[in-house]
Order: sequence, then C-alpha cells, then structure tokens
Amino acid sequence: MQVSSQAPAVPVGGEKPHGGVTAMIIGLFFVWGFCTVLVDSLVPKLKGLFSLTYAEAMLSQFAFFLAYLVISIPAGLLLARIGYLHSIVVGLGVMAAGCLLFTPAASIGLFPLFLLALFVLASGITLLQVAANPLIANLGDPRRSHVRLILAQAFNSLGTTVGPWLGAAFILAGGVELPGDPSALSPEALSALRSEEAGVVMVPFLGIATVLGLLALTFWWLRQQRGMPAVPHQVSGAAVFAPLRHPRLALAALSIFLYVGAEVSIGSVLVNYLMLPGTLGETALRAGQLVSLYWGGAMAGRFVGSLLLRSIGAATLLGLCALGAATLAMVSSLSTGSIAAVAILSIGLFNSVMFPGIFSLGIEKLGDETPQGSALLCLAIVGGAVVPVITGAAADRFGLLSALVVPAICYAGIAVFAFLTRAGILDRAAPWA
Repeated sequence: MQVSSQAPAVPVGGEKPHGGVTAMIIGLFFVWGFCTVLVDSLVPKLKGLFSLTYAEAMLSQFAFFLAYLVISIPAGLLLARIGYLHSIVVGLGVMAAGCLLFTPAASIGLFPLFLLALFVLASGITLLQVAANPLIANLGDPRRSHVRLILAQAFNSLGTTVGPWLGAAFILAGGVELPGDPSALSPEALSALRSEEAGVVMVPFLGIATVLGLLALTFWWLRQQRGMPAVPHQVSGAAVFAPLRHPRLALAALSIFLYVGAEVSIGSVLVNYLMLPGTLGETALRAGQLVSLYWGGAMAGRFVGSLLLRSIGAATLLGLCALGAATLAMVSSLSTGSIAAVAILSIGLFNSVMFPGIFSLGIEKLGDETPQGSALLCLAIVGGAVVPVITGAAADRFGLLSALVVPAICYAGIAVFAFLTRAGILDRAAPWA
C-alpha cells in the first residue's frame, strides 16, 4: 500500500487551477456538512421509533463516525493512487450509495440497517474530507491556508445550518414517538408501524442521492483540469502513521478527536435537551429547527474568524474559543430555562474555528508528510463515534444536563493543545519514537 506526500500548490509550468474548481470544492464542504447534520434529526427519531436509551441512540453517531477510523487511511492511500479529483468522484459515489440504503432500511424498519446506511454515507464523506481539506489548503498562497480552510468550513457550516430545518421538516414533523401504545401491538404490527413511521426518512435521502450523483458527474468532467496539485512521490504504507512522532500533529489528532466528539455530542442531544420541561419544553419540530441556531453560530463564527486571523494568531484564537465553549457547556449544565438553552446553542459560535484551526495547525510544518498527516487528522474524527456514546451513557445515568460535563472536558483539552502550540513548546519538543 502507498500514500502520497504533499503536492506543490501549482505544478511545474505555473498554470493555476480554474476558479470554478475552487468554487466546486468549497461547495463540497456545504454538501457534507448538510448530510452530516441530518444525523442530529435522525437520532431522536430513531430513539423514539425503536424505544432506545440515549446510549443506544448514540450508536447512530457511532456507526457514522466509525467510518473515519476505518476509511481514513485507505482514503489516503487511494488519494495517492488516483489523485484529488478522482478521489472526490469516488467519495461522492459512495455517499450516494449510502443515501440509497436508507430506502430499504426504512421499508424494513430495522435499526441495524440504518446504522449500515450511516456508515456507508460517512465513508464517502471521509473520502471527500481526506481529499478536499489538503486540496483547498494548497490552492493558493501557503501563508493563507488558515484563512482558506476557515472560509471553506464556513460553507460547511452553511450546510449544517440549513440541514436541521429540512431535517426537522421531513423527519421530525410527525414527532419522535410512535403513536398509540407500542407495547400493546404484536411484533408484526409493531414492525409495520415502524416501517410506516420510518418512511419519512426516505424522501430527503433520495433527493440527496440525486444531487450527489450530479456532482460526481461534474467532477468526473473536471478530472483533467490543468493546474491542479499533482500526485507527488509515494511512500510505503508502513509510513502512514510516521507523522505521529511529531508532538504537534499527535496532539492535534487528539484535539480533533475531542472537538468532533464534543460538537457531535451536543448536536445529538439538542432536540431532546430543548424538549425538556426544565429548558424550553419545545415540540420535536420546533426543537429540531432551533438546532439551526447551534450550527448557524458556527457558520457566522467562521466568517468572523477568517477576519480575526488577520490580527490574532490561529493558536490564540483556538485557545480562546475552546475556553469559551467549555464555559458555556458548564453554564448550561448548571442552569435552567432560557439561560440553559441560550448557553448550549451559543457553543456553536465558539466551535466555529476549531476544526480548521486544529487541522491547519496540525499539518502546518509537516512538509512532505502533509497527506499522511491529513489522513491521520481525518481518522481522529472517530471521536464523533466515541464521545457521544460516553455522553449518552452519562445522560442515562445522571441526566442530560449533567452529561454536558463530558463535552466541557473535551473543550478544555483542546485549549491545552492551543496554548502549548502558541508557546512553541510542541515545536521545541523532540520527535516521539
């Protein structure tokens, strides 16, 4: 197996990629953000359909983000073999296949089939992330890579802002609980009822599959675009994990693990959290729509963050935002009513610069090992599989409010990484064996 090292931003000959390619790549950030956030609407729906505990419902996020652990390294190897645009085409095709799997899952009404569909969908997103994140960072002046990543992530957040509204309209409009008394039904009748209620999931995912197919055809047409970063030298698969010897990358990977875990945990419990009588007592539809404020804050923060980076270092901004998010999580945990709701929704604003900030700081000085580092950072997104299950178990044991301590601890860990990077301690540290 082989994986590539970093390509130059502009290949020999000096031709620059067409601006339309850059716009299309930024559009991909919107697409996978939109698809990812629909899982937040699925979690409460599946919890009600299959009478799950919070920990069991979080298996939806586990199946989704497990793909980053399983697929990230193979995605890096595929990227080395077929290049950026071909990898994007494959990723879009796999995403479309995952969306199509929701139809048999809903028709049969089996929870494990939903988990399989989520895993396949996320596998395609993983392929896109491994290719698109370093590509957008390399399409231009290296000194502006932080800004380009944050702007691209802003469009990702636009997708996560729009997604909850459509997800609520299609998936949560009928509520999250099965009608009547499910315990009084026969197994056959209960299965039929679940299939009928799960049918609301099919329409949005069939529509998404169509859009993804059209995008795949577009990128296939663009695959010979001149001026794209070329696939450079290749190294043996044994070197995939070699960049982890650098303390900065290793702690960046841990920070990505913590960040995605915290962000996904909060997004997954938001609908149920806002439905609690002690917070807002909203209906499932209204609570699902309010989730847009959480993701909308991340979108606004990324546009603002791209401006702040002109005067504030990336590490400093990351550390301040991580501390802000940890504080808001604790405030929400210890409050009730509108204060608790506003605090937890506001965390999205502080989430805004974390992923692009951690990602760009992690690969900043890797040189030829940048693609391996990118794959490892994408692999660390598996935190979205692990931390939500821990949060769900804490919610089952101690209640939803107390469970917010889990993401608060994650944000505190990210702040440590940021300030160690700002102080230059990680760069001065000797490589780990």
